[in-house]
Amino acid sequence: MIHTVITHPGGAHKDDLLAVCVLVAETGATVHRRDPTPDELADPNVAVVDVGGSHEPALANFDHHQFPREHPPTCALSLLLQSKGLYEDALHFCDWLEVAEWFDSRGPGKTAKFLGVPRKAISQLNSPIDMTLLRHFAGGSTHAPGEPVYEFMCLVGRDLLTYLDEVRARIAFADEYVIRWALEQGEDTIEVVFLPRTDELPDQPSGTAGAYIRAHGLEPEIAAIVYPDRRGDGYGIARYEDHPQLDFSRVGDADDVPFAHKSGFMCKTPSTDTDRLKELIRAAWLTRP
Repeated sequence: MIHTVITHPGGAHKDDLLAVCVLVAETGATVHRRDPTPDELADPNVAVVDVGGSHEPALANFDHHQFPREHPPTCALSLLLQSKGLYEDALHFCDWLEVAEWFDSRGPGKTAKFLGVPRKAISQLNSPIDMTLLRHFAGGSTHAPGEPVYEFMCLVGRDLLTYLDEVRARIAFADEYVIRWALEQGEDTIEVVFLPRTDELPDQPSGTAGAYIRAHGLEPEIAAIVYPDRRGDGYGIARYEDHPQLDFSRVGDADDVPFAHKSGFMCKTPSTDTDRLKELIRAAWLTRP
């Protein structure tokens, strides 16, 4: 059982903070921000994160700074998640993880180039939430249960672990129930993922449909998702990843569409008739330019 977590002193970064969040959520260990001793590096009950020059999961050592320059972008959180068998799911379903790896191992300039955005965009995406938590984490040499920063870190770690657990459950649910539609209109075919209503609905039906698409690598193919409306007896219909040829504001005047978002990304209908759902998608379909 890990009873102590050690990470480097000085400025804190997203990867070491998140790795510590996961560890304290699981173990309730006290956190020390200092260099580890040789005995601590050799003790599997002491987790050493982002410091120490050692990556030995069996000894709970998770540092990447000793990797060569040409090593693929990685970070302390990546190494910790790998040790738990969660890395592939996290990389696939947490879009921020790859960016965190690049930022920590390559810096903001190369990360911006990787993302295809101006360097300034990296700082523009920061928020007071990020800065406040990082500053207070960096400001203490020790963090223990009961402290506000520590308890917040536990919330972050638990939420991440819970999300990764839930996403697997969503995929399993979707694999059982999802039906794919191929709707023809003119020379085009509209690929749709339909999640029907069941006796027990998932907490996030649209997220369940999205997890199914990602898990099976269908992102380039799917234009829309249809999913149970948890606020009513019908369905929500949404374009997937802002597909450019769907505009659901076009069906906003229909008698059986009580809500269509003005931006056109989704609509809701009380109808449960699959033929009618398909008609609404076709009505929202824009002709290719």
